[in-house]
Amino acid sequence: MSTELIPILALAVMFVAATLLPVNMGALGFVAAFFVGTLAVGMSSDDIIGGFPAELFLTLVGITYLFAIAQNNGTVDLLVRGAVRLVGGRVALIPWVMFGITGVLTAIGALGPAAVAIIAPIALGFAARYKINALLMGMMVIHGAQAGGFSPISIYGVTVNNIASKAGLVSSPLALFLGSLFFNAAIGVLLFVFLGGRDLLGRSVHDEHHHDDGTVGGASVAPTRLRGHGATTTTAPTQTVTAENSPPLATAVRAITFDQILTLIGLGALALFALVLDLDVGFISMTVAVVLALASPKAQKGAIAQISWSTVLLIGGVLTFVGVLQEAGTVEYVGDAVASLGLPLLVALLLCYIGAIVSAFASSTAILGATIPLAVPFLLSGNIGAVGVIVALSVSSTIVDVSPFSTNGALVLANAQDVDRDRFYKQILKYSALVTLVGPLVAWGIFVLPGWL
Repeated sequence: MSTELIPILALAVMFVAATLLPVNMGALGFVAAFFVGTLAVGMSSDDIIGGFPAELFLTLVGITYLFAIAQNNGTVDLLVRGAVRLVGGRVALIPWVMFGITGVLTAIGALGPAAVAIIAPIALGFAARYKINALLMGMMVIHGAQAGGFSPISIYGVTVNNIASKAGLVSSPLALFLGSLFFNAAIGVLLFVFLGGRDLLGRSVHDEHHHDDGTVGGASVAPTRLRGHGATTTTAPTQTVTAENSPPLATAVRAITFDQILTLIGLGALALFALVLDLDVGFISMTVAVVLALASPKAQKGAIAQISWSTVLLIGGVLTFVGVLQEAGTVEYVGDAVASLGLPLLVALLLCYIGAIVSAFASSTAILGATIPLAVPFLLSGNIGAVGVIVALSVSSTIVDVSPFSTNGALVLANAQDVDRDRFYKQILKYSALVTLVGPLVAWGIFVLPGWL
């Protein structure tokens, strides 16, 4: 077997092993990089380690550390409660609020699974309470995460843009971000239309708790003021009013703590310095996290353990292996093979489907880190727009995160309330199969076929 093919075989074995076994693909990547690099390619250990993505490592650790602190001190919950109150209790807007909040979290740097893990339990709790289709709510959360997932300071965005930049490809961070944003928003509209969203129009949170005869669940009610909060709610006179048993949007606004104020300032500073001043996201997020930790040591307790170490290992291992793959000449080999087909549009479509199918069972981040470098020579040929292919491949590889075998899909399945879990699992599975079948074709048709990117 030629040297160029050995890394491809190793990559295939990694994907299969990581899919069938509970083994982190990043760990497999480090092992494969060592054995393939030293035995097949003739690289030294220093050369192999040189391919480790140090910049991405810092970004991942800094961002997940910061959001762990924000979650622990209640800042994320504060943002969610505030956003829901802004819609004035209109039930039909709640799925879109969850879509928007998750999108904002990933857009400013949160990992997609982390954002879904934070928002999905809240969103599915709303779905159960207000009789919103659980599949609608869960998928809106996931697609919201993907909508913001390719901003210039997000994990996906940084990964793809760095790969494209280092490869010398013409790239457009704005096109990548907006492409994913509008594609997932369009899916959200379809979900809303076909999964019962229209039935929610005209309903309000107030209507769910209060009957026309002035009762709650058949009991007479009277206005009651929550002591120390200055907000009025309605409950049965014999019932003690608490933040837990009062209507969610009628519950008094809790006082904002100093930690939360400082965290909000820190998140604003992160967006300002990273987007406007173009400073390194990893260093800025780590700086903000450390400032918060020093200001309130108790509030950040346990945050280090909440860093997404499995994702850090995943990306570090896969991209280190990609460095070996490039050194072996596999990239050029595959590029030449693809170019020989003479059908650039067909090749681009096949790449989108490969990314989607594999990503439905494996990590989207790993797929992006492996498939885009393989497409580099093909894109450098100039026979097809690089920006369009990158956007289509990125969208195709991430919209399938609705699969119940992916982290996001599993989180939604695990947090669903008041549903038949087996039936709900089959619903998610059917939806993810539909997305995997149709999504890449639509993405290819929008971003690649017209040739406008």
